Amino acid sequence: MVHTKTKSYTYKVGKNTFLVIKIFQTAVAKTRNGNALASNAANVKVFKKDKKR
Repeated sequence: MVHTKTKSYTYKVGKNTFLVIKIFQTAVAKTRNGNALASNAANVKVFKKDKKR
């Protein structure tokens, strides 16, 4: 993984709030002999915060 850039946006439509996460990644793999695999996988976890009273 060479570079990772994330942006998150929240949109409110009526009573519903939507979370949009955009992930931009680049991966490079080089080898002289054999096989090389450039993985561009992303793990995303979204947690909901408790409302404070």
